[in-house]
Amino acid sequence: MQAWQVHENGEPSEVMRLQEVERPTPGDGQVLLRVRAANVNFPDALMCRGHYQVRPPLPFTPGVEICGETEDGRRVIANPALPYGGFAEYAVADAAALLPAPDALDDAEAAALHIGYQTGWFGLHRRAGLQAGETLLVHAAAGGVGTAAVQLGKAAGARVIGVVGGAGKAAAARDAGCDVVIDRRAEDVVAAVKEATGGRGADVIYDPVGGDAYTQSTKVVAFEGRIVVVGFAGGTIPSPALNHALVKNYSILGLHWGLYNTKNPKLVLRCHEQLTELAARGAIKPLISERVPLAGAADAVQRVADGTTTGRVAVVPHLENGAAA
Repeated sequence: MQAWQVHENGEPSEVMRLQEVERPTPGDGQVLLRVRAANVNFPDALMCRGHYQVRPPLPFTPGVEICGETEDGRRVIANPALPYGGFAEYAVADAAALLPAPDALDDAEAAALHIGYQTGWFGLHRRAGLQAGETLLVHAAAGGVGTAAVQLGKAAGARVIGVVGGAGKAAAARDAGCDVVIDRRAEDVVAAVKEATGGRGADVIYDPVGGDAYTQSTKVVAFEGRIVVVGFAGGTIPSPALNHALVKNYSILGLHWGLYNTKNPKLVLRCHEQLTELAARGAIKPLISERVPLAGAADAVQRVADGTTTGRVAVVPHLENGAAA
């Protein structure tokens, strides 16, 4: 089969190589999956660079989120068991962790439903307790993680403000459902949020960026507001001033979604049931900006790493003539 492999750490476009390799052999409790679509995630780039908390042995195939087909023909969502990741024609995954792909979504959309939407659901509902009528602020609202949070916020009845970097990304954030979009390159984010909320600020802030975005969050969080920290795509990990949280009476909440897979996997299944129901009624739908063939995977991972994409980019190994999956 064909698979992308990383033999040394570095930038994705430089270290990912498309090669002919043997199909992986499932271990105990694992299944072989034919990859129907693989979603590109920022952690794929971090793994190529050797900067992710999980460091698979070299060589490995990146791709942490797929829609695959079992040998008995079931369409499923899975996180491949590294080093046999999803940017390949076949991958392996733990049988116990397979989730049914929603009928309402095509392969690329189903591949993109898992990590970003699970993270959003746990962050907004389990951690922050987002309520209908509250104001939700989403940083990087045009990206895959951001658009998922925007859609989940709207589905929960919140008013959603999205912060983006550039006019092109503003359009994607609006398509995702943002009520207000702020271009951080052209506007003062703090002033714009205060104007949009009548000076009150945002009740819940969803931050996958860190750095300056987190600093802005502390300035616009409402009384008894909640800042949900889900990542540091901006490259800088902030050091919060806890006296500021005390004086303004807000909460700082961390979210590592992967922990639920070991600490309370039943909640992951319950979340998937909720997401499937939301997808069935059209309340959420992953925003797939591109579907690329297997040969385009390295370029796609690099572009996601560089922050030049919107929504989700899906790698479809069996894509032919540019047709959608």
